[in-house]
Amino acid sequence: MTRTTEAAHAPMAHPPSMNLSLLSLGMGALMLAQFLSALADNAVLIAAIAVAKSEGLASLVPKLQEAFVVPFIALAPFAGPIADGFSKSRVMLSANLVKLAGAIGMALGVNPLLAYGLIGIGATMYSPAKYGILAQMFEPARLVRANGMLEGSTIVAILLGVLLGGWLADHSLPWAFGGVIACYAVATAANLLIPHLPAENASPDFNPLQMLRRFWTALRTLFADGDARFSLLGTSVFWGSGTTLRLVLFAWVPVALLLTDNQTPAKLMGVLSVGIVIGAVIAGVWVSLARVNRALIGGLLLGPAVLAMAFVHTLGAAALVMGAIGLCGGLFVVPLNALLQERGHDSVGAGSALAVQNFSENLVMLAFVGAYSAASAAGMAVVPTIIGFGLVLVLAVGAITAVRLMRGSTDA
Repeated sequence: MTRTTEAAHAPMAHPPSMNLSLLSLGMGALMLAQFLSALADNAVLIAAIAVAKSEGLASLVPKLQEAFVVPFIALAPFAGPIADGFSKSRVMLSANLVKLAGAIGMALGVNPLLAYGLIGIGATMYSPAKYGILAQMFEPARLVRANGMLEGSTIVAILLGVLLGGWLADHSLPWAFGGVIACYAVATAANLLIPHLPAENASPDFNPLQMLRRFWTALRTLFADGDARFSLLGTSVFWGSGTTLRLVLFAWVPVALLLTDNQTPAKLMGVLSVGIVIGAVIAGVWVSLARVNRALIGGLLLGPAVLAMAFVHTLGAAALVMGAIGLCGGLFVVPLNALLQERGHDSVGAGSALAVQNFSENLVMLAFVGAYSAASAAGMAVVPTIIGFGLVLVLAVGAITAVRLMRGSTDA
């Protein structure tokens, strides 16, 4: 595979990957831990919303997502070195214990913002390790498929977490918290079955100022690398648009479909999630790191698929459009995740690369959501907002594609 790296930098020396089977015990344990952890992350959000409403604190609801996201931005310089400075399976175990503490605290009556923020801190620690370990477990030939399996199971977990969290919160908050705590506990136990691999950076320096400098260096190094920059920009646009789309759905459904219930947007989000899973499966089979530019097809179709929402007026058509958006997104984002893991593993460390990715993605999420909130506050109707949103996606992915093809980093 031909690569173009625009800034010369000496690669870090890393041990070779284990080259495990995709059906190995280690991969099974990783998927189980990630599935249960992601399911609990989303179920506990619904439970936290229910707690806030039951206590007459509805104003806290919009802030819950911010409490979860802010640690990803504020702690980004430290999450990567921690993931690379210790065995990633043990970092994941520790992170799940932090999440477990947050869930127990919320069940015991701790302020939902503080408790969910603690879960966000655990998720910030967990994220670089869970994806970074794949580059240590699998050779590049299996990395995209391994990502597809993990991403697909995560999407299913998110969907089930929202549905189960909502159902349990409506029937019994104690049962909801009991289920969340059990999921985190079993996920923590599953982490013990993930291979105890050596740290990528066995002699870390945890001086905060040095960690900030290294994060800045990692950020500059990755954005100077054509492949890593392609991945960072692409995944950031995907997650920024996905977060915004979730908010847009609740305003769009009553206007386009004339349905005012909350179940319809939730079900459409479920169809979107299924589409992402299908896109991830297609990516695992059809897109390799040697042919990573094929992922651009999904990205280029993402904007037009969102624009199609402006012309939909029936539930069936809405489901088809949501499924198409999800499929395009899955096809686009999964190979880019794998590409960044490989480039990070070969340069700044996979954990540091994924910390930079989290920083970039969450900044774009806040920017996209902020722009949508500003449009809503200005009184812009939802259909023109969707058209503007779709055009932004067309332009953003078009620009990424143009730069990528002009650079000619990796053949399509």
